[in-house]
Amino acid sequence: MDMPAYVARRLLQMVPVVLGVTILVFFMIHLVPGDPARTMLGVHASPERVALLHKQWGLDKSLLVQYKLFMERLIHGDLGDSLFYHVPARELIIDRLPVTLWLIGYGTALSILIAMPLAALAASKRDAARDHVVRVVPLIGLGFPSFWVGIMLLLAFGLNMGRLFPVGGYGTGFAGHIRSMFLPALTVAIAISPILIRSLRASLLNVLESDYVTTARSKGLPERRVLIRHALRNAVISTVTILGVNIGYLVGGTLVIEQVFALPGVGQLMINSIFQRDFPVVQGVTLVFAILVVLVYLITDVVHSLLDPRVRFE
Repeated sequence: MDMPAYVARRLLQMVPVVLGVTILVFFMIHLVPGDPARTMLGVHASPERVALLHKQWGLDKSLLVQYKLFMERLIHGDLGDSLFYHVPARELIIDRLPVTLWLIGYGTALSILIAMPLAALAASKRDAARDHVVRVVPLIGLGFPSFWVGIMLLLAFGLNMGRLFPVGGYGTGFAGHIRSMFLPALTVAIAISPILIRSLRASLLNVLESDYVTTARSKGLPERRVLIRHALRNAVISTVTILGVNIGYLVGGTLVIEQVFALPGVGQLMINSIFQRDFPVVQGVTLVFAILVVLVYLITDVVHSLLDPRVRFE
């Protein structure tokens, strides 16, 4: 099977997933306690005013009718109007989505930059002191929640040590984004890189015992060249899948990190909209998160198939 056919098949397989997500998103948001109309008008609002607002927002209809209207709008790219901001939910999400994508991409890049050299360093000398250090020290990052790591980084590099980095915000321009998003991205990397290090180290150790690696060594190639050129490419195949799974998990995990660093991203919008009972925005953000996860898994599968062509022929 060639690559276009493989990608087309994977996209078709994801259609039922996205449809199932729309059902879960719509009906689960209506299980959240609270009335958006009463939240908007206040606890002292009269029943007549609440009923009028219900009618204006379509909340007086049955859930099945509301879902039907939701899907009809969704097909045309309309996520509805925000009940709190009084603007289309799509505009709110589009305005804030770049911040979240920056955080995910930046954090993933830092994770790879941390994991690959450390895993190679550990695998090049099995059971040596550096191997034990690389295996143990990064695991400390897994023992602390992301919000605590973010707060510690803010205290260390944002408020002390000469205030090297801003304590919040997105920055302006490419250089401003790089500087302002460094601490949030590092928080992400500290959470992901230990898993990548362990996976890549284990894969490298298995590959380094392969026959073709032994052949490369018998030709007199330097160990560094054998490790980077011959072993790393095959070892990284399994790690790509683990990275994709963690990026998918990270899509939802950005909510807490964006709150800690005051980033105007989709995650912060999601939390605020939940408290405001802004159903259209919560539904839209959740749906966007689900689509991002599906796309991440699709990209992971494509990259995996490029590294290992056997995947798309099975």
